[in-house]
Amino acid sequence: MKKFLFLGLLVLTSTIAIAQKPVRVAVAGITHGHVPWILGRKPVGDIELVGIAESNQELSQRYASRYKLDPKLFYKDLTTMLDQTKPEAVVAFGSIYEHKAVVEACAPRGIHVMVEKPLSTNVKDAERMAELARKHHTLLLTNYETSWYPSIEKTYQLVMDSTAVGKFKKMVVHTGHEGPKEINVNPEFFEWLTDPVQNGGGALIDFGCYGANLMTYFMKNEKPLSVTAVTHQFKPHMYPKVDDDATIVIEYPHAQCIVQASWNWPYSRKDLEVYGDGGYVITENQEKYKVRSGKKKEEKRNITKQELPVYDDPFAYFADLIRGKIKPHPLYSLENNLIVVRILEAARESAKTGKMVKL
Repeated sequence: MKKFLFLGLLVLTSTIAIAQKPVRVAVAGITHGHVPWILGRKPVGDIELVGIAESNQELSQRYASRYKLDPKLFYKDLTTMLDQTKPEAVVAFGSIYEHKAVVEACAPRGIHVMVEKPLSTNVKDAERMAELARKHHTLLLTNYETSWYPSIEKTYQLVMDSTAVGKFKKMVVHTGHEGPKEINVNPEFFEWLTDPVQNGGGALIDFGCYGANLMTYFMKNEKPLSVTAVTHQFKPHMYPKVDDDATIVIEYPHAQCIVQASWNWPYSRKDLEVYGDGGYVITENQEKYKVRSGKKKEEKRNITKQELPVYDDPFAYFADLIRGKIKPHPLYSLENNLIVVRILEAARESAKTGKMVKL
């Protein structure tokens, strides 16, 4: 009896150990300015960094030195890295245009992928990526910083509670900063961020995607009727190839979203206003927000991630999703982000032609 009990405990212990084994994660490209999030991340046992693919050898050496990484982690090309390190998941930190190539390499190998926002520069590539992910049963996520904000999740809860603001009518989203050059992004990032092919556009793509992502979340993946957009080049001497300011109007049968995406704000911002027929919620930052409901006076409130748990680490979220510990969040989802790419492509077309684009 003791022998069988011992064997049972051994099997149970082994099962737990396997379940808690870190997810083998690799990085595809390191030119994105957000890549320090993964390269400088302190080990907490949920993921294991097993490989980094980057063709720019000087950049690889620079980051290896800065973050004290083993040079053996670095590979010159993605396929060699995948075949030799055999990761379970890949996070993409190259240009947006390169996202498709990452999925084409990873999905057939059964490797999950998380890309930085947005999913793709165009609908054709996005649909190809989705097709591959579905065919090979792999995750394909899109990471947005605003997914981590407890103030936005609280706003969503208040809007879904019809007694808070009434029927949801309008969202206004302000996103952006002073400009890539003004905030001194690294040269490798700047090179493709201001390229109409590699980035798909300028501020319209870089920051317009946040508003499209959030409105799609609040509308529960309902497809919009039309998109109208106006873009500007207020600083053509800095950004001659792409827009540096965009206003996007997204129309639904009973709601509207206005996205103000810019590289011309006097300061960095990611905030939104949500209006119903009985009140509003306005976020100021990750934790601060204001509410007015009915005839009540406006209330200033604060919400922390301790009060309303949200993942403020995309890699922890990715690992827990792969291990089956949580369910997918709509903001990261493929369904949401396919709609986002459709909105952005329509906005780009509208700005080019000066006409409303119907979806």
